[in-house]
Amino acid sequence: MRSRRNAFIAGRAFVNNLKDSIEIVRARIREASIRAGRNEGDVLLIGVTKGVDPDKIIQAYELGIRDFGENYIQEARKKIEAFPQEATWHMIGYVQTNKIKYISRLFQWVHSVDRWEVLEALNRYGDKYGREMKVLFELNISREETKHGASPDDAKRMLENIDTLKFIVPSGLMTMAPYGENPEDVRWIFKRLRETLQELNKEFGLNMKELSMGMSSDFEIAIEEGATMVRIGTALFGERQ
Repeated sequence: MRSRRNAFIAGRAFVNNLKDSIEIVRARIREASIRAGRNEGDVLLIGVTKGVDPDKIIQAYELGIRDFGENYIQEARKKIEAFPQEATWHMIGYVQTNKIKYISRLFQWVHSVDRWEVLEALNRYGDKYGREMKVLFELNISREETKHGASPDDAKRMLENIDTLKFIVPSGLMTMAPYGENPEDVRWIFKRLRETLQELNKEFGLNMKELSMGMSSDFEIAIEEGATMVRIGTALFGERQ
């Protein structure tokens, strides 16, 4: 009986902590938006649930989070297929082409498109399932060898033929900045992604609007530079294994 009571108390404590964390993150989003002269409603908070227990994701949903990001298909399938609510799921991890059949069925957004073969496969399964996929092109602005992502020239080559893929909706760009002690050190990365979006829209006559950039350590700087989606894990759910 005591172990069940302790588990109940621990669960209540987590919910209270999660509620506080969500309120703090939303306040920081609001303050960063004000500094940038933007509306906080223009910034979508995506809860990154890699390594987070399904029960905790449901609690986050009950506390107002409606968008969730997952990195790995095997983990995401179990969560999404059993999730009792109507949420929006974002694939934010590296896309393996042999897993795209699951991505097309489970997710509404793919943030991490970095090569043409991914687009072709997403389009093929979109045709099969009769549903469009909103995609973001992941760019490796910092040019770190350890990070995935295309170059701006790669993105241009993909966009040259994007209108041949009827089930693909090109919606914007995504990037990951390197972690550092001072978030100001990565401001240039977010600024460059925003400029690249403007350049691509102009060159290809598009109206892509989304900039998925900024994580727990740097999302305020990203918002100041134009982020429309921030991917927050640790600041909401704490450190995960």
